[in-house]
Amino acid sequence: MRITRFLSVIGLAGLVFVTGVASQGQAPKSGGWLTLRLREDLPQGFAIHESATISTMWPAMPCFSNLVLFDPLKPTHSVDTIVGELAERWAWQENYRKLVFFLRRDVRWHDGKPFSSKDVKYTFDLLRETPDAPAKLRLNPRRDWYGKVEAVDALDPQTVVFRLKHPQPSLLLMLASGFTPIYAAHVPAASYRTGCVGTGPFKVKDWRKGDFVEYVKNRDYFMKDRPYLDGLRYPIIAERGTATAALQAGRVDVAFPGETTKPIADQLKKAAPQLVITQVNAGILDHLTINTRKPPFDNVKVRQALSRAIDRRALIAAVYQGGAVLGSSMMPRPYGVWGILEPDLRTLPGYGEPGHEHGQTRMLLADAGFGPNKPLKVEVLTRQLPAFVDISSFVIGEFRRVGIDASLRQVDSPQWGPLQTRGAFEVGVDRNGVEPDDPDANFYEHFGCGSPRNYTGFCDEPIARLIDQQSQELDAKKRGALVQEIQRKLEETTVRPVLVWRLDYFTAWPHVKNLVPHHSIYSWGRIQEVWLDK
Repeated sequence: MRITRFLSVIGLAGLVFVTGVASQGQAPKSGGWLTLRLREDLPQGFAIHESATISTMWPAMPCFSNLVLFDPLKPTHSVDTIVGELAERWAWQENYRKLVFFLRRDVRWHDGKPFSSKDVKYTFDLLRETPDAPAKLRLNPRRDWYGKVEAVDALDPQTVVFRLKHPQPSLLLMLASGFTPIYAAHVPAASYRTGCVGTGPFKVKDWRKGDFVEYVKNRDYFMKDRPYLDGLRYPIIAERGTATAALQAGRVDVAFPGETTKPIADQLKKAAPQLVITQVNAGILDHLTINTRKPPFDNVKVRQALSRAIDRRALIAAVYQGGAVLGSSMMPRPYGVWGILEPDLRTLPGYGEPGHEHGQTRMLLADAGFGPNKPLKVEVLTRQLPAFVDISSFVIGEFRRVGIDASLRQVDSPQWGPLQTRGAFEVGVDRNGVEPDDPDANFYEHFGCGSPRNYTGFCDEPIARLIDQQSQELDAKKRGALVQEIQRKLEETTVRPVLVWRLDYFTAWPHVKNLVPHHSIYSWGRIQEVWLDK
């Protein structure tokens, strides 16, 4: 049995943070407002369970609580950094086939109603889309995370049990994700699109669409003496130059996670040397999404040609000026533990030397019936956000270099998920987070044959069996070998070829304490530990 609770700053005495943003042993101060930039309006409101983007999660997390969460003061996500939130303690039973949570008794929803196990059951019946679920989500991006859960039983108001069809140690990590808050059973799920009744450290005060989101301190929060801040304000600043100027001038206290590139960080440091800049792996990979339901993209030769056309090292130099790293579908070392090392990457389609890769591209296109007199035509779909357009413009340039007739189509974020879900695209340039850093979360969500987020429409039964096999494997070495094999096979199928993994240069003013950026931009937006030294 493992008993864990959120650690106070005092309990962390002696722990050294490299970020310079943590409190370094200082006594926290209460009061003040923190201003955090948003890059766009909330695409799905506060409905984290209907969203696949940090643009929803980051500003919605302060409203909610999870059963468990990754420790906000530790930058790496692993089973060893999971702490209790709504759950005081938990226990695995029956060789990882049953996970029991013992819940806090002192929790109330923002509307005053008591929290209990029925809220947990309601949430996971909703996510699992059980026949007796009392509601249905409009979008359910992570449904397949819970495909191994046979039932969720509320034994009494403070005890809830997850019964699994097969052993799945990774379930605990997925429950710790910022994508896994608990919804209120007495509140319609659809209402989270326009408001938020949570159990988190802050209550929604105002959401002025297109302008800002504002929170005030939840004075009935179940964690003693938290949150430290009186409130949070999230102004929406879409344009990158304006956002950089606002941070530089101190009109906002912190950057948006994942949005500070190396060139922007260099500019900020030069203009305001006192800013604290921390390099982390954002846990985000840039990739293509190739719709295998639309010919000729059902042909693996065409897909491999698209992947081999893109010089990934040139992408790192041109778009990121060195602020990205190569990797396959799992986060590369030293930021993650599952990724394929670069020497082994070089043997996979798209990772070799550019001259060789471009030669292979032309040969594959010719084999598929395309050439100078009959060029392959591709419409590239992406989000109408500057960072997405930057990558897409580079990709289109690479396609054109090898004779592919490529054009760009940009869409707003609210359209992005539904278009992909419907398969209304040919090739997408996307950016997705792997959250948490565990193969189950990544493989089932993006490559599961029936997953709502398997936008490629590709289903390979042998790969699906390997994914199930690694999920149930309790021997770490054997599981690691299976995960490596799966990654190689996924790159060879070339349905979602990885381009690069982004580094983030998270930037904050030094008066912001205990806001520790993680090696994934997800799961550290609760803000209950943050305080201001000014």
